[in-house]
Amino acid sequence: MNQKILDNSFSESKPYSILVTGATGFIGSRLISSLSSFGYTIKGMSRKKLQDSNNVKYVQADVFDVDQLEKIMSGIDIAYYLLHSMEGSKEQWKEFASRERIQAQNFLKAATKANVKRIIYLGGLVNDSLELSPHMQSRKEVGEILASGNIPVTQLRASLIIGAQGGSYAMLRYLVERLRIMVTPSWVKSLAQPIAVDNVIEYLVGCMNNPETSGKTYEIGGPDTMTYEELMRVYSAYLNKNLFVIQIPFLTTRLSSYWVDLITPVKASLARPLIDSLVHDTIVTDNSITKIIPIRLKSVREAIDIATKEMRENPPETNPRDEKTGFKINQKLLLVSLIAMAIIGTTYYWLDDRPDVYHPGWIAAGIVWYIGIISGIIFVKGKTRLGFIISGILSWITLAFWSFDNFYVVFDTSILAPHPNEIITLRNFIGMFVVIIAIIASHNTFHKVIDYQYKGKPI
Repeated sequence: MNQKILDNSFSESKPYSILVTGATGFIGSRLISSLSSFGYTIKGMSRKKLQDSNNVKYVQADVFDVDQLEKIMSGIDIAYYLLHSMEGSKEQWKEFASRERIQAQNFLKAATKANVKRIIYLGGLVNDSLELSPHMQSRKEVGEILASGNIPVTQLRASLIIGAQGGSYAMLRYLVERLRIMVTPSWVKSLAQPIAVDNVIEYLVGCMNNPETSGKTYEIGGPDTMTYEELMRVYSAYLNKNLFVIQIPFLTTRLSSYWVDLITPVKASLARPLIDSLVHDTIVTDNSITKIIPIRLKSVREAIDIATKEMRENPPETNPRDEKTGFKINQKLLLVSLIAMAIIGTTYYWLDDRPDVYHPGWIAAGIVWYIGIISGIIFVKGKTRLGFIISGILSWITLAFWSFDNFYVVFDTSILAPHPNEIITLRNFIGMFVVIIAIIASHNTFHKVIDYQYKGKPI
């Protein structure tokens, strides 16, 4: 931490006079850890009931209950507002802006009644002259609501934040790790100034320690300005991988969010507002905060390196479902089954004596089938839900096809083509057994993958 920050440090008039909301979140948990390391005593507010730790007293609160908030904020001098409402189902996502508005109004009302001295708010970097996405418009409106009262509010508007467990960083990490060829919309050309989460925490602490920041708005970003495509390439280079980017202008943010949902563990309900916010440039136009809080800003590569190592050393805690078989076993079973299906499928062309298999329609269907098999193998190896979906659908289609090809065994009539010979009939039964294994494995991996992906390390 810069010496100037420490020299002007805020002096607690009484214990636990600092409140950090979103105590278990991406920013809140780090801020609490930083403040605690400097010797401050903090109240950490969360929806969950948490056990107190060194210098930290956790309080459980519902931000929609003003009376409860007022009680918690009694004796608070400085309150950090780090709340958002982008999580939840698709239906809940549609109402996140109204929920965030109510949260901010309730917080201001309770803070005013409790005589809170200052509020420090972390929002998003926006260009006021542009039509903003719902996410960024909500971030801006929350800041305006908090600043509409009599309590001085310091607003920090940040560009893309890079850090372990951050939503935007998770999208970047999983997309680049899982895909060598990336189909992207036009927003990949938008400019950003990615900032390391450590620097964001330094600014948050610095604002508290510098009274002159009270009641003002500042823009914060890292030292590098780049497009999102360049950012993905930096991360790809960090992983020593080649990345091919194909830009499709008509790919909408909604389609992009569904794609992210299938490739990464980031839900579409969270990916949608995040992607919406990438449409416009998020670059710093006023860097006046660097003169008040002069810190060393980490480069994008430094931030990525720190975040990656942190994810490996301290993966986020998860509560995986009770399961009889693990993800790795099912993934291997699925890969082996897909490869076996591909090998079995070739026998049509060297064991089958029916001329129908060389019909252009059959050959075209075979080509599509093999493309599906190869795609399934690639995406399953990448541990993506898209891979398990492809494998599941393909397996059910294959099971139906090979079952119909052996239809004559039970009903003494053919559906697809003339009766196969005895070897192909036996082949079909063996293939059906392999396909059933693939169906079970694809079902299991599809439902297990999120639990494991959130561990943040190779399985």
